[in-house]
Amino acid sequence: MWRWAILICWIPLLYGQSDEIRAVLTQSEGAWNRGDLAEFASFYEDSPETTFIGRDVVRGGVDAILARYRRAYPSRQAMGKLTFSDVEVRRLAEGLALVTGQFHLQREAAGGGDASGRYTLVLRRTASGWKIIHDHTSSSKSSAPNDLSPSDGPSR
Repeated sequence: MWRWAILICWIPLLYGQSDEIRAVLTQSEGAWNRGDLAEFASFYEDSPETTFIGRDVVRGGVDAILARYRRAYPSRQAMGKLTFSDVEVRRLAEGLALVTGQFHLQREAAGGGDASGRYTLVLRRTASGWKIIHDHTSSSKSSAPNDLSPSDGPSR
């Protein structure tokens, strides 16, 4: 009987955590679509242990992540319009979550053409909210002519 009572008490907390993380993803998507890479990068934890894995591996806090995005997406045209789909949030432990999903960048050919792929994120609850501590993003084969798009997408 106690197990059911505990389970019933935890269910709202698990859904609440998922909603909070989905809100972070929605906010980061909005920052990207406004062309605000600094705000987009602010959703990563500012820690030397924060990692982004795509074509290459970037370690470091917000500045390292921001520099990576600025190199890969030097213009609004290259950034395009970002959408996330198939987002799944799983609790790993208290204050830790795993997020998987797909991203899609809608861009003109001059910006690199459309790009899409999958991502896996690990987020940690911090005093300033949920922050990405690990991001592994891979792109599907580029549909852009001459493979002008970056090999790994904006994630989330």
